[in-house]
Amino acid sequence: MDGALKKIEELRQRSLELRELLDIDRKEVRARELRLTMSSPDFWDNQEAAIKISQEAENLFAESKTWNDFGEELKDLTEICALADREEKGDGELDELGNDIEKKYQELLKRLENLEFYALFGGKYDRDNAFLSIHSGTGGVDAQDWAEMLERMYLRFAEKKNFKAEILDIVYGNEAGIKSAEIKISGPQAYGYLKSENGVHRLLRNSPFNADGLRQTSFALVEVVPEIKEEEAPEIKEEDLRIDVYRSSGPGGQSVNTTDSAVRITHIPTGLVAACQTERSQHQNKENAFKILRNKLFKKLMEEKEEEERKLKGEVQKAEWGKQIRSYFLYGNRLVKDHRTDYETSDVDSVLDGDLEAFMSAYLRMK
Repeated sequence: MDGALKKIEELRQRSLELRELLDIDRKEVRARELRLTMSSPDFWDNQEAAIKISQEAENLFAESKTWNDFGEELKDLTEICALADREEKGDGELDELGNDIEKKYQELLKRLENLEFYALFGGKYDRDNAFLSIHSGTGGVDAQDWAEMLERMYLRFAEKKNFKAEILDIVYGNEAGIKSAEIKISGPQAYGYLKSENGVHRLLRNSPFNADGLRQTSFALVEVVPEIKEEEAPEIKEEDLRIDVYRSSGPGGQSVNTTDSAVRITHIPTGLVAACQTERSQHQNKENAFKILRNKLFKKLMEEKEEEERKLKGEVQKAEWGKQIRSYFLYGNRLVKDHRTDYETSDVDSVLDGDLEAFMSAYLRMK
């Protein structure tokens, strides 16, 4: 069993290094502090702040429990392996025990590799919620249908990850599909996962919308921004905003609400637009639209800052053909290919059903 003990010890050292990298001990302390705050009698007086604290505490405790459970199972495996060395057993019993130990070792190794993946979420906002926008591009009704396919793909991804997905705004196409959608996705590392989706997505297929089934190329833009904290929000002046209210509508222009409850806010200096129409209350729609606008403006300011830093450093952006980050081929040798990482898969149906983690992992490992 010496060889098995050595492998388990190497796994333990690897896990300890990763635990230190992820600062799990400090997070456990922070989680206990938050639980103490939550026990205060007036904790729920400020509901919005209380919800944020509760979510943070829940996420920290879940992460700590994952690591503590892993450590306990690794300790148990070490003890079983050491005990097998001390006991007298027949060759058959040793072989069976050795197989059980190897099986458990492989299980723990796989779990550690998954935990190492989470170490890639090192960005400042990677652990925050995300706002995801989808806009149909060139390609007419095919592009609008493609935008709706992407909407479904991200909703299925959120479902697989047990994330909460809220459709805040949606504009339907005249014939099929959608022109745009705004979705809030809440869950641990939501932005860390979804930031890889930011960019133009290209679909190539035989069109179901023309009688000859001609090959059609369609484009849709996906924008992803993190949900920022109140104290980090950029200042927005009232005079810089144009606020429009209108009646929310369903497919084909059919009215959903009979009152003008939908809200669209335009930030005049930048041209950024945010809208929300899913709540029956105009006040709630306005509040949600403002949150979306605030996060979009924050991201724009950060991108401008990064661009200025690149210029000062003299960095040259590589000029390449096309602007798409990923292509989805739905004819011939069916394929989904990411042009940034070169990761690709022929399992197109699984990707469109929300199986995106391999693409996201390749992107995070590239950064």
